[in-house]
Amino acid sequence: MRKKASQSKPFKRATDAPNLPATPFRFICYFVSYFRWWYVAMVILEALHAICGIMLPYAIGEIMRGVTRSTGDSRSILEAVSQPLMLFAALSIGEVLFGRSSGLCHTILHPLHRQHVTKSLYAYLQYHSHRYLSSSFAGALAHRITETSMGVTQTLAMLINEFMPVVIVFGVSTVLLSHAHQGLAIFVGIWAVVFISISFWLATRCRPYARQAAAARSKTAGIIVDSVTNLSSVRLFARLGFERRYLNEQLAQELRDVRKSNWYSERVRWFQFISAAVLKIGTLYYSLSLWSSGQIAVADFVMATSLSLLIISEARNLSRRFLEFFEHIGNVANGVFTIVQPHELIDRDRAIAHSITKGRIEFRRVHFSYSAGKKVFENLSVTIQPGQRVGLVGFSGSGKSSFVNLILRLFDPQSGQILIDGVDVRDMTQDALHAQISLIPQDPSLFHRTLLENIRYGRLDATDEEVIEAASKAYAHDFIAQMREGYDSLVGERGVKLSGGQRQRIAIARVILKNAPILILDEATSSLDSITEKAIQDTLDLAMNGKTVIVVAHRLSTIAHLDRILVFDQGRIVEDGTHTKLLALGGAYHRLWRMQAGGFLPVGA
Repeated sequence: MRKKASQSKPFKRATDAPNLPATPFRFICYFVSYFRWWYVAMVILEALHAICGIMLPYAIGEIMRGVTRSTGDSRSILEAVSQPLMLFAALSIGEVLFGRSSGLCHTILHPLHRQHVTKSLYAYLQYHSHRYLSSSFAGALAHRITETSMGVTQTLAMLINEFMPVVIVFGVSTVLLSHAHQGLAIFVGIWAVVFISISFWLATRCRPYARQAAAARSKTAGIIVDSVTNLSSVRLFARLGFERRYLNEQLAQELRDVRKSNWYSERVRWFQFISAAVLKIGTLYYSLSLWSSGQIAVADFVMATSLSLLIISEARNLSRRFLEFFEHIGNVANGVFTIVQPHELIDRDRAIAHSITKGRIEFRRVHFSYSAGKKVFENLSVTIQPGQRVGLVGFSGSGKSSFVNLILRLFDPQSGQILIDGVDVRDMTQDALHAQISLIPQDPSLFHRTLLENIRYGRLDATDEEVIEAASKAYAHDFIAQMREGYDSLVGERGVKLSGGQRQRIAIARVILKNAPILILDEATSSLDSITEKAIQDTLDLAMNGKTVIVVAHRLSTIAHLDRILVFDQGRIVEDGTHTKLLALGGAYHRLWRMQAGGFLPVGA
């Protein structure tokens, strides 16, 4: 299904996004190409390391051959074994040097490689649409990036440091044994092929059990985190015992899943131990038979038995390595298929960084729906003049938020145009558009950074004095000054250390500092008490001067003083005028005004 979709539809990417491949194999190769010479060096060094290691039994065999051929006195023995000893020493030194050189490359390269994958995936994720991001858990996406970057480096490490040495050991061993006796080479070669094949098959059979056990452990961790997070509610509802029983039920299920996985792993170990015993006993018995019949020398006998022990050492836990390899590949695949998807909204080829000077907004015959059968706007046309302050009212689902989302280009209409100063927003770069529109959402989200950094986010080159001035205008300076570290205080994840009203004031200060020509307020004062709201409303009125302002409101009293009010109903603008004019009409706005309780529209608005 994925292939058909990709063939029928072009893969759209944002211009500034990394050109990441959309399949796991090509994705891994893409990043290997950035460090190709490092990986070439690691492959060569690891190959030499493996060859030196597997050649040591050959050197030992040659030493034995020299000893058996000497005449018996110490001088002749020393002369006979001098060259094999030098070979043994050279191989031993080479094994250390090549192995540690490969390890040094690994130590230097892999953190860099992992960071490069992380940066590239994050840069690609940044250009995904509002629809994509709102449909995914932020924590899950961050976890995917981490798992994918680790998966790429671990996959390559296993290929170079785990599987390649095993192949070299088996290959070189077979060649060495063939020089001693063809039968020995055939015996070890058949054993290696059968062992690798069965290990691979066992790993594929073990994957579902291991995956199920891992999922059970993750679920247990999630239940513990969820319960700890809500511990206050647990206490207030007197459910401490209930939560313990709930956790115990999950632990019992986890134990069953883990035992299944462990029992299967134990069977795999039985296979490995039995296979190792077959190789050791078989090689020893066969070598003894050949030596006793005079078909091989003592040196060949020593080499064959030594090689069998080295092969067992390299092949140990091969099934587990296959299982880990599949897991790493799975992590890469999950990350690639989740993040490296076509970008829904991208800048056009010749998009311009248009400068908004007036702030005139026009909807021209706009047709828009979020999905098939979910129509929002049909042939909507409306113009907001430069510097005009406009309120949007209507029941929930009437189209107010969609109207704002289209101006911000969080979505594109199916047909029609949204123009700012006569320029279609799709002809502007998204950076230029968003840099010139300020938004104060109903529930602002702050970074887990200092208050100074959060406010300065509105304009990165602002001085500390300008930040403090903006905070003062937003009536945030007083509560900031009372905090232990003042403007250097950390606000916690998403601003959880602050109250809703304090977060709202920080968001307002940030927007005041940004000073964009278009200002959008989405219930910007709903989290504030009435006294603070009145004070900030005066500040916002000053901030609105000379700007085009759009205010989404449920509290109708907050928009009564605006220049114009648009009343939405099922995707249509049913009324348009001032507060006084709309009340006099006695229509939809008049009914909303009469229905409001305490200044708010009733439930459903």
